[in-house]
Amino acid sequence: MAVYTDIAEADLKWFLTEYDVGSLLSYKGIAEGVENSNFLLHTSKEPLILTLYEKRVEKSDLPFFLGLMQHLAARGLSCPLPLPRRDGALLGSLSGRPAALISFLEGMWLRKPEAKHCREVGRALAQMHVAGAGFELKRPNALSLDGWRTLWEKSEARADEVEPGLQNEIRGELDFLAVAWPKGLPAGVIHADLFPDNVFFLGDQLSGLIDFYFACNDLLAYDVSICLNAWCFEKDGAYNITKGTAMLEGYQSVRPLSGEEIAALPVLSRGSALRFFLTRLYDWLTTPEGAMVTKKDPLEYLRKLRFHRQIGSAAEYGLSL
Repeated sequence: MAVYTDIAEADLKWFLTEYDVGSLLSYKGIAEGVENSNFLLHTSKEPLILTLYEKRVEKSDLPFFLGLMQHLAARGLSCPLPLPRRDGALLGSLSGRPAALISFLEGMWLRKPEAKHCREVGRALAQMHVAGAGFELKRPNALSLDGWRTLWEKSEARADEVEPGLQNEIRGELDFLAVAWPKGLPAGVIHADLFPDNVFFLGDQLSGLIDFYFACNDLLAYDVSICLNAWCFEKDGAYNITKGTAMLEGYQSVRPLSGEEIAALPVLSRGSALRFFLTRLYDWLTTPEGAMVTKKDPLEYLRKLRFHRQIGSAAEYGLSL
């Protein structure tokens, strides 16, 4: 459930007077996502998404997120567009939370993506990386090497409750990545969370990318590794090389990977698997029972991490060398 803050109809109607969107017809909470409170609004002009930014999102980061969506949309990427208020600001306040109105994007996310969908995702990710060039605001990736250490320190003492031996395994992995993490690869704005529920399709046609609230500046190939982890494994944990091949071909049809990026892909994939393992582990250990948030199994990403340790070259992901 992703409605942490409820809103009163009278307050919402007052909030909408600051925008040129017509009158409110109806609204309802959206029960997907984990970071913010989201509502689908129907107004006399158009459907819209209302987002209330919760405590896990820093208010100082919001100009980056909202400005990035504007920048990408202006360069032809299909993504939600924040609506300006009558005073030109992109951000308002509702129910004690920073709030923004976002354009409604047609489409649905896929529960069972196929290789053809992975190809479209790879292409769209590369288009985003190209379109992000020239965006002047910067946001460091708080969930990279140093951030992983910080997250791990919050969970380390209880890690063996999840699986015996986990403490030593993750300590060793963090030490390895601290030494092996690549430097000097092409960098820019990355999505950093392009999971299936953040990509909309109309039939087999990709209609847009959503949820840019982890976006940051980092290695572009790291974003590719996140997508390999998110899209190319089956529910039984097996890596689907057909999907991986399609994903990488789609990406390279827009932005070819350099030789250095290709060589680094196994290490980057280990890092992205560890990143999502650690955030899931922390939530698994700290989310109270009965909370209106569905906890995600951290062991899914531990299995992916172990898979990547066995990879000798990017060819094993389906990349033509």
